[in-house]
Amino acid sequence: MSDAHQRLRDWNTQTAIVLGSGLGSIVPASHGDMIPYSDYEEIPAPTVPGHAGRFVLREVGGVRVIFAQGRIHLYEGHSASDVAASVRILAEARVRNLILTNAAGSANPEFAPGSWMMITDHLNLTGTSPLLGSPQFVDMTTTYSKRLRERFAQAAVKAGVLLHEGVYAGLSGPQYETPAEVRMIQTLGAQAIGMSTVLEAIQARALGLDVAAFSCLTNFAAGISQTALSHEEVLETGKAAAAEFGRLLAAALPTLGR
Repeated sequence: MSDAHQRLRDWNTQTAIVLGSGLGSIVPASHGDMIPYSDYEEIPAPTVPGHAGRFVLREVGGVRVIFAQGRIHLYEGHSASDVAASVRILAEARVRNLILTNAAGSANPEFAPGSWMMITDHLNLTGTSPLLGSPQFVDMTTTYSKRLRERFAQAAVKAGVLLHEGVYAGLSGPQYETPAEVRMIQTLGAQAIGMSTVLEAIQARALGLDVAAFSCLTNFAAGISQTALSHEEVLETGKAAAAEFGRLLAAALPTLGR
């Protein structure tokens, strides 16, 4: 085992949080260890603005947490297995609760930009899987842990955080969806649309991790609003909403256990 892998394991935590675009400021500013992804041969270097590319070891509400500050995406030219490499590393570090976050477009006119949605299920529209190459027939019925969702719902009430719930559609990107594609996705039953998370969730379930996931709704999807979509808007809205999610984490993390 490499020194970088051992440092993660020695942090001795059950919980890791993967941070999406513009959500890096969720990491507390207090002192702690940082391990760049470049220390791991398995993880490609992130190339997208808003993804620092490092593991950060911090305490939140007295609970030790590994923050994965940045992620790898299919649209950067990587395989599904590459996208999920950090999940495998976290599992090797004995993490049992994986919290995924992302920046997403809202496909529900009642879910306003700047609010958060807890994911109850997903549509994998990427056309691929990190499990390709081996016969891993994983039951995805309870991809998103009912136990974790109940704890976060209770914490949201306690922290005064508006927390929608709904289905997330994960696509490959990097282009945003057309209005016709958004209407299709709405018909399929999704309330949020993004370019990440589903492959990580599949890998996590295959490894036996409990998963909770949250979308920061940074904009209305194409056709719902007349505003042009941009990555800059995603980053700015994510930064503004990060403090609210930080309050949710502080209320929820001490209750998670396993």
